[in-house]
Amino acid sequence: MTQNTNNLAAYIWSLADLLRGDFKQSQYGRIILPFTLLRRLEGVLEDSKDAVLAQVEKVQAMNLPEEGQEKLLLRATGGLSFFNISKMNLSTLGESGIAANLEAYIQGFSKDAREIFEHFKFNEFIGQLNDANLLYKIVQKVRQTDLSPKAISNHDMGLVFEELIRRFAESSNETAGEHFTPRDIVRLTTSLVFMEDDEALTKPGIIRTIYDPTAGTGGFLSSGMEYVHELNPQAVMRGYGQELNPESYAICKADMLIKGQEVKNIKLGNTLSNDQLYADKFDYMLSNPPFGVDWKKIESDIKNENTLKGYEGRFGPGLPRVSDGSLLFLLHLISKLRDASEGGARIGIILNGSPLFTGGAGSGESEIRRYILEADLLEAIVALPTDMFYNTGISTYVWVLSNKKGAERKGKVQLINGVNLCSKMRKSLGSKRNVMDETDIATITRTFGIFAVVDARELDKPTEQKSNRGRQSANPKTEAPKTFASKLFNTYEFGYRRITIERPLRESYQFSDERIEECRFASGALNVLMKWVYNEYGASWSDEKDCEFYGSLMGQEIEIRAYVKSHFSDLKEKQIKDLLDHKIWLEQKQILLKAKQLQTAIGIAQHDDMNGFDEAIKAACQQQTITLDVKEKKQIKDAVSWKNPEAEKVIKKIHSRSSVPMPPRHTVHPEHKGKANPLYGLFTVAGEVIEYQADGDLRDNENVALDPSQSVNAINEAYFIKEVLPHVPDAWIDASKRDHKDQEIGIVGYEIPFNRHFYQYQPPRDLMEIDADLDAVSAEIMKLLQEVHS
Repeated sequence: MTQNTNNLAAYIWSLADLLRGDFKQSQYGRIILPFTLLRRLEGVLEDSKDAVLAQVEKVQAMNLPEEGQEKLLLRATGGLSFFNISKMNLSTLGESGIAANLEAYIQGFSKDAREIFEHFKFNEFIGQLNDANLLYKIVQKVRQTDLSPKAISNHDMGLVFEELIRRFAESSNETAGEHFTPRDIVRLTTSLVFMEDDEALTKPGIIRTIYDPTAGTGGFLSSGMEYVHELNPQAVMRGYGQELNPESYAICKADMLIKGQEVKNIKLGNTLSNDQLYADKFDYMLSNPPFGVDWKKIESDIKNENTLKGYEGRFGPGLPRVSDGSLLFLLHLISKLRDASEGGARIGIILNGSPLFTGGAGSGESEIRRYILEADLLEAIVALPTDMFYNTGISTYVWVLSNKKGAERKGKVQLINGVNLCSKMRKSLGSKRNVMDETDIATITRTFGIFAVVDARELDKPTEQKSNRGRQSANPKTEAPKTFASKLFNTYEFGYRRITIERPLRESYQFSDERIEECRFASGALNVLMKWVYNEYGASWSDEKDCEFYGSLMGQEIEIRAYVKSHFSDLKEKQIKDLLDHKIWLEQKQILLKAKQLQTAIGIAQHDDMNGFDEAIKAACQQQTITLDVKEKKQIKDAVSWKNPEAEKVIKKIHSRSSVPMPPRHTVHPEHKGKANPLYGLFTVAGEVIEYQADGDLRDNENVALDPSQSVNAINEAYFIKEVLPHVPDAWIDASKRDHKDQEIGIVGYEIPFNRHFYQYQPPRDLMEIDADLDAVSAEIMKLLQEVHS
């Protein structure tokens, strides 16, 4: 920005001197920006105003709809995209009735320009200014500022307006983060996206498009245009965007109008649920979507697109959890990439840390990362310093993606650790306490450009200023040096295969009085309540068959309902009715009585081999001449059995009774049932191939790194033999858990553990130093206590 444009912006912002006292500081921009726009539009229309006025009466006499009238009147503007049919201007509004005259003047603009003032809610501020007797003074000062194209070019006027937007952002920093991206972050992201195309952008007659789906006030669009203008003033950069917030949309649209852009390309609405540029593809895309904002309000729209359109829509790879929609914006941008056959496109998007690692293998987040990495779209991720944004101090990252990677970047991803490339601001703006200067930005862009590994090197940055309040340690902990580094990875290095490890179920059973007593009460939600009811009201109930009072709760219903309401408020009415129904109690009593009969036949001894349970039950039922349905048998089994690590393994299935030799490793495919393969749960025991029941409580998952140079089974088995078998020799790999895409064993997942790759180990303080500090503190405390007692 030149000194002249900076001075002009400062002069315009001096309107705030008139507003001070009558308006809040956060409202200054809402008045200054539309007045600046109004004066600029008036200057642009000055040469064509007479021609438009000459056509107004003719066009209005045709009784055409507004759209038709606008098309005819635009012909009289000499190529402009807007007009004004009012005979007034800022110089002729007068003092008496100025509010009504100004409102009428604004209504004279064509629809796109008029809409900007409507979204600024300019009429409301006109009324407030008039009530404060400030409107005439403001208008007089504004009209004395020459903002015509003869005095200031579109490009310079754009810079002035951007500076006004920046001042507005800083003056309203309590909500700035929702609508404004700090200039240093905008500059860095823009440079990363455009620098690879510097040579192409300097060619004569170049025409490119830039898009921001979360346009805000248009900072990214403006920065992209400015970057290209610096390289090639003759280049044409067409801006496109969509914004949800009406006020931000108005500012963005005004900025584009001032720059001579086609404002119809700026849309208002929710990009995810209503993409108003659905048919367009772009050359460059920049975005700073909201961090951690849920998409519950538009959940049905997103899920419908995912289900009905799949990969033909925007969200085919998967959906993240509803609590964070960041990755939806990334998928949206990917869908807007111009095809590689037409020159390709590049993306720069700012995300928090969550999209790097949230979600395990098979989750929506992991599948999205998988799609991006396997399609080789990700070029680089840059870690930014904390405290860089107005409304949050969390860790943030710039993702750079492209479908036109250079040969050296194919199959590679660059991670750049720039968390220490910043300086403290003299005065904080909301949560923004750090700023990146041109040197910091150049360090990152240069490293990205050379695409090379940079070993951690110490930066010439001041250390954190520690508080000197309280007692200071005699041996303070050494602070980690501030470093900068860059690393290169193959895309598959972020992938892994999650294999499921099973271990055999071991159970014992015993028909003791204590265990079969559990059959008296239903399982599930009613279990605890039935025990309470039995203890409170079952004293007179008998287990004899002819006990007519058993389970009858007449007269106690009110007390029971009160207890349920106070202790089990989430219990449903149907469950409460079941609790009070004596039939349920009688059914459970019958199960208990049958269990006691089985006890008579089986005895009360403990059995540590559950494989004999079914035979024992069958023999006992025949002896006692009773029958058990499936429900009864299950409840009795659940009551009398328990997991016991000392018991025998529970057999699920015997696959063959022929003697099968143990096969050498890797020679038997896991699907070959009937052949012994202990790695996949088929064990040879006494000449039989046995498959054991898995214990869900002992189930575990292991993440095995991807390696395209070997087969999936070879990698999985080698890992299992080295990392699992030495610790749990009876474990096996569950071959039924397969990836939905390649159908190989194990679910493929992707994560980018950025911090792990750049972690710097800091040895702990020496124990003697810590003891010395503790002794000193203890002595100081004792001294203070003695003073108190004395």
